[in-house]
Amino acid sequence: MAYIGREPAYGSFEKQDVTGDGSTTTFTLNFTVGSTASVLVSQGGVVQQPGSGYTIANGGTQIVFASAPGSSETTFIVFLGVAQDIGTVGTGIITDQTDLGAAPATTDSFLIHDADASALKEMTVANLFTSPAISSPTITSGVIATSLDMNGTELILDADADTSITADTDDQIHIKIANTDHLQISGSSGDTVLKPMVDAKDIVIQQFDGTELVNFNDAGYSSFTSAALNPETTLTDSTTVSWNALTQPVAKLTLGGSRTLSAPTGGAAGQYISLLAIQDSTGSRTITWNAVYEFKDDTAPTLTTTSNKGDIFTFRYNGSKWLEVGRNLNLTLS
Repeated sequence: MAYIGREPAYGSFEKQDVTGDGSTTTFTLNFTVGSTASVLVSQGGVVQQPGSGYTIANGGTQIVFASAPGSSETTFIVFLGVAQDIGTVGTGIITDQTDLGAAPATTDSFLIHDADASALKEMTVANLFTSPAISSPTITSGVIATSLDMNGTELILDADADTSITADTDDQIHIKIANTDHLQISGSSGDTVLKPMVDAKDIVIQQFDGTELVNFNDAGYSSFTSAALNPETTLTDSTTVSWNALTQPVAKLTLGGSRTLSAPTGGAAGQYISLLAIQDSTGSRTITWNAVYEFKDDTAPTLTTTSNKGDIFTFRYNGSKWLEVGRNLNLTLS
């Protein structure tokens, strides 16, 4: 037969002969197949309907005949199509490079479908994992597994509703400007609640109605339009009383007996702390002050002895000593 152009080439199908013994019904196939329609079976000179007289078993690796081929029968299988293993497709997401197996080289590339152009485009690993330029992204649901470089654009979490940034109790949330901790909000394990820096470049914290609460400005100070409150905390009464100046800067202590006040922990030079010492219903309790507390004329104060009365002491830390800057004694508290 003559052809215009190149004559088509026809391939051949793979064929497997089955050697029967009159009792064996199950045979291992030379190729893995997808279904009974993937093979043409001739048993005893009769071509079988797909799935009639045989089944495909064990993941497409075996054929099971309803009646065992005899030793004198001519039985063969023609493979019309074979199954190809494309690997396991996971049900999760790629959260980091380790999920890809060996780390891809920066010159390796991915094919990404461009929906607008209805075409595949190639992107190298170097461009995919470093500083992608993203303009006004919208993330409705999903996970940013490691980091997202906005490359100078604006990130709007949700323009119409409140947004929560949640961390586990052991985690910390950091907001960084220019790769330094100009503004830091930490979780419970970090202790730092807010960390303004001198060059914060007018970082403003506002209420939902727009009222300004805190302004970290480049003039060198932070301005507060609402009170900066250190809530009063209660020190645990014991023979030796501990005081954390970082987490308990404003503290009170009801004396259940004569106590020793240990050196505060967590202090920073320039920090002020205060203590309200309260006599219990018995009264006449005393405090033995650690040597880091410095009083006028190196003389520790004498506490009020009246039951249920209180004395307030205020200290300023110079990096070595807690210097008393004021006291107010014999206070009626209720």
